[in-house]
Amino acid sequence: MMTLRRMGSLSALKRSATSRRASSESFPATVLLFELYRQLIICYFSQRRFRKNRVVHVFEKNCLTQVDYIRIYSYNQVKVRPTYEEGADMRLRSGWFHFLLFLWPVLATVSLSAQEGMIPGSALGLQQAAETALAKNPMMAAVESGQLVAGAQLEEARAGRLPGLQFSETYTNSNNPVFVFGSLLEQGRFGPQNFAIDALNQPGSISNFRSALNLRLPVFNRSQVSGRIAQAEIGEQVAETVAEMARQQLRFGVVQAYFGVQVAEARKQVSDEAVTSTEAEVERLRDLFETGRVVASELLAMEVQLADFRQQQIQAAGDLLTAYAALNTVLAQPLLTRSELTVQLAERAFKLPPLNELIEQALASRPEYRQAVLETELRQQDVRMGRGQYLPDLNLFASFGQSSRNLTDGSTDFAVGASVTFNIVDFGRGARVRQAVAGRQAAEANMRREADAIRLQVVKAYQNFLAAQERVGVAAGSVEQAAESFRIAQDRHGVGLTTVTEVLRAQTAVVKSRMNLVGARYDYYMGYAQSLLAAGRLSDVNAFVN
Repeated sequence: MMTLRRMGSLSALKRSATSRRASSESFPATVLLFELYRQLIICYFSQRRFRKNRVVHVFEKNCLTQVDYIRIYSYNQVKVRPTYEEGADMRLRSGWFHFLLFLWPVLATVSLSAQEGMIPGSALGLQQAAETALAKNPMMAAVESGQLVAGAQLEEARAGRLPGLQFSETYTNSNNPVFVFGSLLEQGRFGPQNFAIDALNQPGSISNFRSALNLRLPVFNRSQVSGRIAQAEIGEQVAETVAEMARQQLRFGVVQAYFGVQVAEARKQVSDEAVTSTEAEVERLRDLFETGRVVASELLAMEVQLADFRQQQIQAAGDLLTAYAALNTVLAQPLLTRSELTVQLAERAFKLPPLNELIEQALASRPEYRQAVLETELRQQDVRMGRGQYLPDLNLFASFGQSSRNLTDGSTDFAVGASVTFNIVDFGRGARVRQAVAGRQAAEANMRREADAIRLQVVKAYQNFLAAQERVGVAAGSVEQAAESFRIAQDRHGVGLTTVTEVLRAQTAVVKSRMNLVGARYDYYMGYAQSLLAAGRLSDVNAFVN
């Protein structure tokens, strides 16, 4: 009989583990429960093969801290019916594991209960998802605002060529002789009496209301207005390239999140099927164990495998929720919306042009490179404006005014003319020109660096696409091979020609190969999308639909 020292039941194990992890309150409940459960399984079954009457320290330093000793019988790996005491011992040991295994549905319920709050969505195609993202994603709203800013800046710059018209109204009261003499002339009230010497030298104060309209027309202003207009036009083109870059990146994000949901769903399905098939195998081995045809170690090994698959099932369920949240974030809709995706991550063949042609397309179409080219043109306008400061200003002007003492009467006057202004000495002009030239050279260097970076991005994306294409074929073949290997292992185990270890290894290989196929197919899709993005050709998502 198996005896326990200092620990009489599984509840003691659970109390020990709980006290060890009392400081882990910051972890989510599901993670904490799962870690507790995993430690219980590892610590309890880490030393399950012992000799008879041997005292074993089960809980090592990397497990639970409480010191417990278990006296266990060893069992020969022979398929014979056990004695009454041995059978009772094995059933007791298996029963404890079954109780541990019972916690898995509880953990699964805790992890998957969040799915109950998912909002059912309508059918969602990939093209519809891309259109929704382009219409609702905040990134596009920010880009459109930038385009509006650039358009307004261009209008402001062009307004520099238009005439300026100003109106002014000025009231002045003074006894300054010059002011009094001039105001009387402007008001049309100067007479012979005002020629008196005393009146000229010491006049009384006088009020004057001056109303004026001033018109100014710039003809040439040292290339400053034309330079600002050219820069604003370039800025508008830059805003358009930024918008195109944002649209392509958003389409890529939609493709990535859309098929990411399907990868998560496929992995969840694989894990569900693995759990279902392993549960059936556990029941089969339990029936064989009850009839004495298999030993307890085989049943326990299969139950540990079931626990591992259920762990993967819980993780897959969480990954699925995260994938939906990522898709909903791109689409700017509630995170818990669960839409029905109509475009499947199916087997598909994508075609790309040769690498050199793809690089040429990238340098011709990439918004980032176009933006770098426009930056050099922008800096060239700085050079032009700096050199234009050596030239004169030429302006035309006209004015119309009225001077009166009470706003109701008075005399009017006008003036028209032209002005030329030339800066003879300005010691800062040369420094400003040199600064503009250096800025242009830096922009040209950045343009070359951007071209090199784009070439490298295209090469990486292209090679990733080719590698993923090869991996899909290899992964598809490995799925068939793993399934056949698992079938053979089951048949051999059924007639006693192999151990359950080989069956477990083959079953794990089946699950892994199916997961690898899903991942390879997703990488193939993403490799193609990344190649189009690197070449600046991701103008739509039709290639992933048709």
